[in-house]
Amino acid sequence: MSDKIDVHEHEADFQEIVQLIRKARYNALKSVNIELINLYWQVGEHISKRVENTEWGMGVVDKLADYLQRTQHDVKGFNRRGLYRMKQFYETYCGNENVSSLLTQISWTNHLLILSKTNSMEEKEFYLALSINEKYTSRELGRQIDSGFYERDMLSNTNVSSLLTQNHADIISNFKDTYVLDFLNLPHHYSEKDLQKGIMSNLKNFILEFGKNFTFVGEEYRIQVGNNDYYIDLLFFHRGLSCLVAFELKIDDFKPEYLGKINFYLEALDRNVKKPHENPSVGVILCKSKDEEVVEYALSRNLSKSMIAEYRTKLIEKEVLEHKLHELYILSANNLE
Repeated sequence: MSDKIDVHEHEADFQEIVQLIRKARYNALKSVNIELINLYWQVGEHISKRVENTEWGMGVVDKLADYLQRTQHDVKGFNRRGLYRMKQFYETYCGNENVSSLLTQISWTNHLLILSKTNSMEEKEFYLALSINEKYTSRELGRQIDSGFYERDMLSNTNVSSLLTQNHADIISNFKDTYVLDFLNLPHHYSEKDLQKGIMSNLKNFILEFGKNFTFVGEEYRIQVGNNDYYIDLLFFHRGLSCLVAFELKIDDFKPEYLGKINFYLEALDRNVKKPHENPSVGVILCKSKDEEVVEYALSRNLSKSMIAEYRTKLIEKEVLEHKLHELYILSANNLE
């Protein structure tokens, strides 16, 4: 009789052990991160209060860095720059109850990105929450900050039907007015097929730009109505909204007739593809550009869950976005007077 174990017979049980191991590793790393962030906070607090009370001059901080490097060889990050970052970390968030429970939920590397690349407290709070919700790596978070994700989110208008605005605010909050697809590396003159191919070749970055709640379903997704076949450019499922999301890709300015096409697709999806427990499908017309007045007219009587967004193939300068956001704040303030 052979003593050889049939792995397939016990694979389900074995996978349970694997999951336990992975969970333990994750919890261990999470605990280490919490302790590390708390340590940096306490060190930053100690230095800040000593300097504030004039007990220490800034030269003492430099001496502390030299001392720690000479005496604590197994400890990294406590050089001059690191200590000043810890001081900045504490001084930035001390007394801010909105973020006190969030600080230990992201890595120190992500904290450094937020501290060095953002300006206002509102922007910092935005990226803290975004980093936690999307579980961003430092590379992913850095790209979102560099692409002006905060400014684009704040500037996103509500170019949707009045019915959608009133009854589906959760849907609106999950989509932006402009998306940056600088990772596509498209030729100077490109077709819709080139655009679709570029997205498929960079699907991970595309989902990152739209949000990690998106799960890819298919490209050129076939739907049958009557005796005819129709093909949706890209189809996703949004886990947060629990609905299918159909993308119609365009390389030109938005045209009103595009809305009829996406509405047709949504009706077909809801009748033939959507599961009973899922919410009605959402459509996104992704255009190279759009005339806001044309969009407003087209959507004014539209009852479907369709949105129109622009895409950019190059990063928008952050200063431009900040200027536009500042103009929006001024306009909003004037309207309140």
